[in-house]
Amino acid sequence: MLFEIRNYHVKPDLLEAYKAWGKAEAGPFLSKHLDVVGFWIKTNDAPVIHGEPQDRFGAADLTWIIRWSDVQQRNEVMSRLFAGAEWQDIVSRRPGGTATYLRTESKFTESVL
Repeated sequence: MLFEIRNYHVKPDLLEAYKAWGKAEAGPFLSKHLDVVGFWIKTNDAPVIHGEPQDRFGAADLTWIIRWSDVQQRNEVMSRLFAGAEWQDIVSRRPGGTATYLRTESKFTESVL
């Protein structure tokens, strides 16, 4: 089992609109078609940081985790899903379009428990 952790840093002036879009459109669609473990949007509470300071973007605004059997499955499913007409329609209404994101990050993890 493989877990993909996706972090998004959203332009501050678009965050509230993005939250609404994520809750109403992106989140439900992604949960319907993927094995989404969770979809979280940060609160206004300050993050707790230990060690080196964060860069100028700070903590991610949005994090979601998807469960996969392996990277090959992930690549096949994501390519097909994100090229589909339904997702293209949803993403066409994303606040700010592709300029919404200051940074996106994906990392692949495996459970140690």
